[in-house]
Amino acid sequence: MTSPDLAGGMTGADMGYASQHGIPSIDNITDWLALQGREQNGWTAIHFKRHLDTCDSMDVPIKSGTNHLIFAFGLVDPSRNPPNNGITYHQDRRGIYSLSLRSYSDPPVKSKFATMNYFDFRLNNACTYFLTYTIPTTDTVYHCKVHKAPAIYTTKRHVITHKILLNSTDTMHIHHLLMYECDPSARFNDSDLSSDICENIYNKIAPYMTNIATGWAVGEDLMSEFPPEAGYPTGNNFSVKYYVIQMHYSNPQLCTSDLSIPPRVQSFVVDTYCPASATLRLPTSGITVFSAFPHTHLQRRTVWTKLIRNKTAVEYLFNAEAYEFHRVMNSAHAVSIIQ
Repeated sequence: MTSPDLAGGMTGADMGYASQHGIPSIDNITDWLALQGREQNGWTAIHFKRHLDTCDSMDVPIKSGTNHLIFAFGLVDPSRNPPNNGITYHQDRRGIYSLSLRSYSDPPVKSKFATMNYFDFRLNNACTYFLTYTIPTTDTVYHCKVHKAPAIYTTKRHVITHKILLNSTDTMHIHHLLMYECDPSARFNDSDLSSDICENIYNKIAPYMTNIATGWAVGEDLMSEFPPEAGYPTGNNFSVKYYVIQMHYSNPQLCTSDLSIPPRVQSFVVDTYCPASATLRLPTSGITVFSAFPHTHLQRRTVWTKLIRNKTAVEYLFNAEAYEFHRVMNSAHAVSIIQ
């Protein structure tokens, strides 16, 4: 392992640093504080803490966004004496895990919703969709399907969570999906709802596609939950009767990039803005953003969204100093945006 910040021990913690592949060295300065440790039923747990940034060259700053952790363990307790600082080689007893260490919400527990009503929107209303649809051999393709809102609810209900259903054998080809509301005036043939490459049915569906009801992208949690005071309306007295699910498939072997990054540069910044023509459409009472997640492609290393008022940045909606395409952390906190 090269250049990680290490904490380890038995039921206490020692601090280390690895500058190359081999036995780690003991850190010159102890910035980690061991709080407690225990061994029980074959498990060892060590509880410790440290500052997010210790300003120690042997420590790795803990950044907002996605943090990569590595772990390894031996079969015998290390001694506290040389050689090798009492550490034996872990062989194949090792692993890696990606998570956020700073203020991001965990996905909800599925059992919480086990007794509640639910309905599915599937691209062919059957579990065998991915067995019957062949992804074209192009670098990217968008597939669209119209869905009718369920008619089983005679009164207004609220959706409080949504879960993305993916076939595990084809996740490498799925890039993102969006679910659009259709204008209340939309009328479709319920016995033959359109389902095809988006551009093939664009003229049929595009005039009716309005707001985005929900979405998902690679790296995001498959299940997300609304805050207690919010929900998405459904039921017979809700005006939206049809939805369009747009699925973006990507063929990694044929993937190309539309953005050219100059060679041998330490950083390359791309700024984009939500123009006034969009924010002027907000209701005069404003809106509340309760969740935010970023989505970029493989070359991105950091991404953020700022709220700007009177030409001054006042707050982050999301700040991922460490961004990982395959593991994105939702930022769940309420931010008011007024026109």
